Amino acid sequence: RDFGKLRSNRSVIQHRWTRDKATMSAKGAKIFKTKCSQCHTVESGGAHKQGPNLHGIFGRQSGQATGYSFSDANKNSGIIWGEDTLFDYLLAPKKYIKGTKMVFAGIKKEKERGELIKYLKEATA
Repeated sequence: RDFGKLRSNRSVIQHRWTRDKATMSAKGAKIFKTKCSQCHTVESGGAHKQGPNLHGIFGRQSGQATGYSFSDANKNSGIIWGEDTLFDYLLAPKKYIKGTKMVFAGIKKEKERGELIKYLKEATA
């Protein structure tokens, strides 16, 4: 066996994974900017706009961001935000939480939702 070649291949794979992860975040950031940033911010201490600031959203119960006036439907949904719940919610928010005041129609493409969620996971931590 040529262990030098194996190490080299592992480096190539690691480089591709790192590059893909960076690309994924850049794509997610672009999606956020074009589809979400009119209504939401992500940074710690960021302002609420038409929608709430999303910082700390992962692991938080729906309708619980301090200082934002949520619909009763959102406050009472009992949803804990994670990758899976956001993935389903972002497909069609009004169907996922009936009575939400979020007017966004949703993101139909699974890959776009996944890229956005990866970005949000980094940007809102």
